[in-house]
Amino acid sequence: MRFGAMNFPVRPLAEEIETVAALGFDYLELAMDPPRAWVGGVVEDAADLRRNLERSGLGLICHLPAFVSTADLSPRIREASILECVEGLRAAALLQCEKVVIHPGAVFGLGAYVMEESGKAALDSLRTILLEAGRSRLRVCVENMFPKARWMVTPEEFDPLLREFPHVGLTLDVGHAAIQGGWERAVSFIRRFPDRIFHIHVSDNRGDRDEHLPLGVGTLRLEPILKELKGIGYDGTVTLEIFAPDRDYLRISREKFLALWERV
Repeated sequence: MRFGAMNFPVRPLAEEIETVAALGFDYLELAMDPPRAWVGGVVEDAADLRRNLERSGLGLICHLPAFVSTADLSPRIREASILECVEGLRAAALLQCEKVVIHPGAVFGLGAYVMEESGKAALDSLRTILLEAGRSRLRVCVENMFPKARWMVTPEEFDPLLREFPHVGLTLDVGHAAIQGGWERAVSFIRRFPDRIFHIHVSDNRGDRDEHLPLGVGTLRLEPILKELKGIGYDGTVTLEIFAPDRDYLRISREKFLALWERV
C-alpha cells in the first residue's frame, strides 16, 4: 500500500511538495485549484513541476479542479467548468501522473428544485470529461460525494456510470461516505464495487460535514471499513486528505491507519 497527501492550494506548490516529501509520503495528490495550483499555471510549469517531484522522490496523482460548477443550470458556467477540467486532464497527461481523481459535480442553488434537469446537466458534463480522459489514456477515478452535493452520494447512483464506462474506477472517500452515512455507506461501496475501487481518500469528521480532520479526532469508525478493504485485497493508493495547520498530523494519521490495518 502506498500513501500520499494532498497539497493545500493556498500554499505555494513547491513548498507543499517539500513538506509532503519530508513527511515520508510516497506521492503527492495534486489538487489543481486556485490560487497556487490553478490548472493553467500547472500546464505552464509542468516540466519544472515534474523535475521537482522527481527530485523529491514523489509519485503523482492528479485531482481535477474541485471548485467548479459542472452541474450548473447555466450552460455558460457549465462550459467554463468543463474547460477547466479538460485543462486539468491536459496537465495530468503532461505530468504523466498515475491516476486522475474527478469530482462528479454538485447541485447547488436553484438546481435543487429541478433535480431532473440538474442531474442531466451534471451527467452530460461528466460524460464529456470522461470521454476526453479516455482519449488521453488516463486512469480515471470518480469520487463519491457528500449529501450536500445531492448526487453521486450512494453506491446505487454509480451503477449507470460504471456500466457505461467500464474502465473508469472509483475514488472511495470514506470521509464523504461517513456524512449522514457512517461507516456502513463506505462498506456498501466496497461490497458493491470490489473491483472498481482504484483509490482511497481518508479523513475524519463528526458525521455532519466534510471537516478533513486528523484520524481519531472525529467520530468515523475506520476499523470496519479497513476490514472490508482488506477482505477484497486492496493494496493500492491511500491519500490522507487532512488539512490541519500542523502538518505533522498527516504523519500521525498515517501511523494510526497502519496500526488499525494491522489489527483488523
